[in-house]
Amino acid sequence: MNHRSIRRALGLAVAFLLAAAGGRGVCEQPAALALEPIFNGRDLAGWQPTESPMWRVEDGVLIGENDAALTGSMLRTEAEYGDVVVEADVRFEGEIDSGIMLRKPEIQVQIGISSSLKRDMTCCFYTGRYPETGLAEGVNERLRPGEWNHFRVEAVGDTFTVWLNGKQVAAYTDPKYAAPGPIGLQVHPNRAMKVEFRNVRARRL
Repeated sequence: MNHRSIRRALGLAVAFLLAAAGGRGVCEQPAALALEPIFNGRDLAGWQPTESPMWRVEDGVLIGENDAALTGSMLRTEAEYGDVVVEADVRFEGEIDSGIMLRKPEIQVQIGISSSLKRDMTCCFYTGRYPETGLAEGVNERLRPGEWNHFRVEAVGDTFTVWLNGKQVAAYTDPKYAAPGPIGLQVHPNRAMKVEFRNVRARRL
């Protein structure tokens, strides 16, 4: 068995044990991995589109802000990822609607207010709907509006897990989202909003 297969098996075993223990929302974030920056802090190199009026970089921070027409925009990495861990510091306040996207077909970790449900669904999984088994728990106790919040998202096989500020808050299993895809960040259309990202890093597993 190669190293990638071993890591994948370990990740699935941990997810299984957490689910069996009913540990959603109480699990400590795993020990730090050596993640690689996928945002260089200077420009949009490595992302598509490489230039966008709704995405800019200021003082090492990636800022997504809607235009006057509320057009919305998706910013995606040029590289594609299958089994992966993604981490980022995210800052926002108000009724924003954003997210971190993974895989093909695309699965989203919500950040902010759902445009369809009109309520905060931060850290919940969105698949065209919000599946009951992908809803987050304990977010209100951990989220710091207007401050930097640390998000960690893992995709291992058919299991997806989210940590917020060091605690697991959601886990979702679905074999549909299997193919490698880019990592995406969202500015939602029809919403006056601003979201900031820094220390955006990832590592293939």
